[in-house]
Order: sequence, then C-alpha cells, then structure tokens
Amino acid sequence: MNKKLTNFIIIPVVFVLCVLFVAKFSGPSILKLYITTGIGDCKSIPILCRWPQVKIEEMAVDRKLISDYIPYTFPKMKVQLPKKFDVVQERIKRIYFKRKHQHQKATIYLLHQNPGFFIGLFPQVTSRQVKDDFEFLNRTMNADINDIKDIADAFFVIMKSIFIPNLGDQDKVVMAQFQIEKKRGFLNYNLSEKVNLFDCNIFDEKGNFYKIYIKDLGARLDLQKVYAIISTVEVSP
Repeated sequence: MNKKLTNFIIIPVVFVLCVLFVAKFSGPSILKLYITTGIGDCKSIPILCRWPQVKIEEMAVDRKLISDYIPYTFPKMKVQLPKKFDVVQERIKRIYFKRKHQHQKATIYLLHQNPGFFIGLFPQVTSRQVKDDFEFLNRTMNADINDIKDIADAFFVIMKSIFIPNLGDQDKVVMAQFQIEKKRGFLNYNLSEKVNLFDCNIFDEKGNFYKIYIKDLGARLDLQKVYAIISTVEVSP
C-alpha cells in the first residue's frame, strides 16, 4: 500500500517537473517536438499550421433572412436562428474541457462568456502583451506550430487544438477574421455538397464573447446566412 501511495504521489510530481523543465530550458525545436508528440503535427492536424488569411470587413447583412429566423433566448444570450436546427447551449465547466459534438441532426451550439473570461482563466498571458479576450483569441487563431519560439507560442498552439471544434477535412477549412456591424471576431468554416461546418467566434463592443458552432447537415446555409445569424447575437436581459 505504501509503495502504491508513493508511486501515486511521485509520478505526477515528476511529470510536472519535466513539463517545467521543458518550458524553462528548452529551445524552440524541443518545444515543437514536445507539442507534436503530445498533440500532433501539420499532417495530422493541418489547422495547427494555418491562420486567418481572409479578412471580411463591414459585410452587409440581409435583413430579410433574419425576418425568417426564430428568436431564441438563453441565460446570458439571445440570438435568431434558421428553422430546422436543434439548438444546444454549451457551458465551459473546466479550463481544458472540449465536448465531442455527436448529434446526428443539423445542430447549432451556443456559448457565451462575460468580458475578461479568458484573461481571468490565464492571467499569465497579460505579461505577453495579451491585454484582453479578443487579443487572446487573436493569438490563438494565429498560432502556428512552425512558429514556436517560446512557451507562450506553445501555449497558444495547445489552445488552438482545443478551441477549434470539428470542421471536417481541415485541408479545406477557410479561416477568416471579420467585422460585422459592431461585432468582430474569427470565422472558420468548411463548405461541401452535403455538410457545412461553421465555427463562429464573436465579440461585441462591450467585450462579451459568443461562440456559435453550426453543424449544417444538408448544406442549407451559406456565408450570407451565417453573417445574418452573427448580427443577431446579443446579451439577454
């Protein structure tokens, strides 16, 4: 029993010490090796070597589309969404929690976090010129496994692997930064003949964060319809 207890205590401590050693004393090549061994490389997770290369500014919103959408109100947020979708509100319960979206129907997942949520979880990043949640997401979306220079770069690559949900064939994913009316953020999407996948990361003018992940079975939505959805999201009373 004492031996088992000793192993239970020592093994986690040794692992943490190894992580700290790698973080403090390793160079970029070793950090990259550490990440690729634990998470994956450009071949297994192509999106880790890509970043937003499309910039969409002041996209016109089709108000006629919105008039056909259904209004939804949840704790902390409300939004108008197309018909014939299951709608699920998500919650982040753990720092490194990533739900596997296994619904077999066309589904829209919604998440809201108050201003300062990510900076509150990871206050250490403020020493790396990351002063607000938008910059946190900006660093995350632009993280590149081939551009790891220090532990901060490695951290944002890890966050990117966690934060972006299933988008199908990642070689076909488009990553974009957008500005729609008073909202801005990052949109990752994959359009195909049968299934469209959209990962919308949205900030309003007050710094509220909204994530809308759309699994569009049947490929009924296009970018214009998704922009219309984004334009309607806001904090509920």
